[in-house]
Amino acid sequence: METAIGVFASRDNAEGAVKELRERGVPEDSIVFLTRSENEAKKMAKEFGAYVGGFVGGAAGMTTGVVAATLLLPGIGTVFALGFGAAALLGLAGAGAGASASSAAVNDENAPQPTTGEKSSEDIAFFREVLKEGRSLIVVRTESQDLATSACATLDRLGIGMQGQTPIKMQTATRQVGAVTVVDITGRITLGEGNVILREIIRDLAEKGKKSVVLNLGEVQYMDSSGVGELVKAHTTTKSHGGHLKLANLNKRVHDLLEMTKLSTIFDIQKDETSAIKSFGSSS
Repeated sequence: METAIGVFASRDNAEGAVKELRERGVPEDSIVFLTRSENEAKKMAKEFGAYVGGFVGGAAGMTTGVVAATLLLPGIGTVFALGFGAAALLGLAGAGAGASASSAAVNDENAPQPTTGEKSSEDIAFFREVLKEGRSLIVVRTESQDLATSACATLDRLGIGMQGQTPIKMQTATRQVGAVTVVDITGRITLGEGNVILREIIRDLAEKGKKSVVLNLGEVQYMDSSGVGELVKAHTTTKSHGGHLKLANLNKRVHDLLEMTKLSTIFDIQKDETSAIKSFGSSS
């Protein structure tokens, strides 16, 4: 499953992204839009091919598989969600503690509903924190490489806004410094290249019980929206295995990207490798 993430401060850019994703053939059931603005949610619903007459206690005429819901999240407040799987993305599948869905409507009652074990719930912390910072999110999840490529092209330009891709392909080297595993990464983290390599490395480290991991990103010059999604996966995979992931040596370009997307509020970012290793404490 490929994941591409676009983080938006501008409603116009988010609206344009949803429209373009639809025009590129990305199906509705692969797109989720999350926002804290009811006006923005209503606007987006039209791009999904739906008109929402009122989220709380209102009726909604939706196209097949598209869900509109008002979600009350502890510590955040009201979040408006559009798209199949939105509840699972926020960890509400199976009713998360203290969270509730005040209103939901779906045109096709036979459409599959998210379940507690859905994979997307790994990224709960990321989605909640970004929403808390006032940003809106578009998340595309698909098994299709072609659709993922189309989605990345749109979200790269209108979402993360990181242009000027480096021609250097991703390369990695893994080394051990005491109890800490350092992964040196150079080049680019992009769909079909770096994202798959990084996913396999993190999965292998987790399976081997490596719980203290540093990603040295000093030579990473470019990440697309799939690369952003893969960093989130790396963080959540390590955490789910009882470990901790830290980022080190970020150049200005990557640092600014993480600040803009508010990923900087999720990751433990250290100035350099030495600081990252020391921050693990005596266990390192």
